[in-house]
Amino acid sequence: MKRVVVGLSGGVDSSVAAYLLKEQGYEVIGLFMKNWHDDSVTISNECPWLEDSNDALMVAEKLGIPFQTVDLSEQYKDRIVDYMFKEYEHGRTPNPDVLCNREIKFDVFMKIALELGADFVATGHYCRKEEELISTEEESEKTIYKLLAGVDPGKDQSYFLCQLSQEQLAKSLFPIGHLLKSEVREIASNMGLITAGKKDSQGLCFIGKVRLPEFLQQQLKAKEGSIYEIPSTHDIFSSKRSVFNSIEEQLKEEARSLVYTKEMGKMVGKHQGAHYFTIGQRKGLNVGGTAEPLFIISTDVKDNIIYTGQGNEHPGLFQKSLYVKNEEVHWIRTDLALKVGEHMPILARIRYRQPLQQATLYQLSDGMYVQFNEPQSAITEGQFVSWHLDDELIGSGVISKL
Repeated sequence: MKRVVVGLSGGVDSSVAAYLLKEQGYEVIGLFMKNWHDDSVTISNECPWLEDSNDALMVAEKLGIPFQTVDLSEQYKDRIVDYMFKEYEHGRTPNPDVLCNREIKFDVFMKIALELGADFVATGHYCRKEEELISTEEESEKTIYKLLAGVDPGKDQSYFLCQLSQEQLAKSLFPIGHLLKSEVREIASNMGLITAGKKDSQGLCFIGKVRLPEFLQQQLKAKEGSIYEIPSTHDIFSSKRSVFNSIEEQLKEEARSLVYTKEMGKMVGKHQGAHYFTIGQRKGLNVGGTAEPLFIISTDVKDNIIYTGQGNEHPGLFQKSLYVKNEEVHWIRTDLALKVGEHMPILARIRYRQPLQQATLYQLSDGMYVQFNEPQSAITEGQFVSWHLDDELIGSGVISKL
């Protein structure tokens, strides 16, 4: 009998994942990860880990499976929280959920599970895994693992797993990926699981919904700076070239971020730290008196300045291409990796829940470029771009400034 360790989070998705695996004949063990101690910045009752742990325990008792709690808060602080502080300090916007899956659930947690004799680790993610035998030059046949979108279009979570490797996928199971959320809740309700009607967790992975400025202020001090508004009619938006000698020249021009100065606009307000804000953000500026809402189009953490523009169609929000450094390019499907000079039509997204966008992937000597068919709003340094072939996620990378 194959042994599976399920990451029981105290939510309905992982509860049903454990139930389905037991029904399929696996030996199932429930393991709850405690990753956060500090409740001082958590909005009350949004993600109380003690309640989640108790719910996970009750689910395990109901299903008749062994249950343990493992404290990974030290590794979580080192690999996720400290990384977040560092990224925000440098004016980038990290994605802790993607990192949490790569660094904690499918690395630290998976190693603990394998030490317990597990054949697989299972989670309640809405995605699917398939296996395929392919022929390679090195070996006659090789098994490759595909990461596919979840069947529920409103809950597909494959994006959050965009940094997983073949080795991690080989040991992973996603039992609810073929189900709709409504079907998952129905199964939980029919089984009498305590988590059947529980709300989905919100906010940062394993921390919950936080007051981000207060969270960041634990390490990043508040520092008053100025907010400038750049008019949409400024010459800088029409100065980009439209005629190029090569695709490489075009990609670099399209991916290059515009550089703003105070002289281009007017000061419209004050803020408490450019490192607390991100591209495309509208809330939290506390600036009124404009015909349309102000959106952040750039942050300058060195000089502590925020640049904004009126309305969600402001040209400063849009970019046609983005850049990923070579060391930040990650292929789940290593057999499909591009060589320098090659390109590939793909679908791509730059944030969770964004509909897939038609694009082309270009591997140049200095890195990977994603050129979209249509300009994209709020491409943000530090976030992940994922690339797909139909419903298969084949790779990803961290968006960088050029």
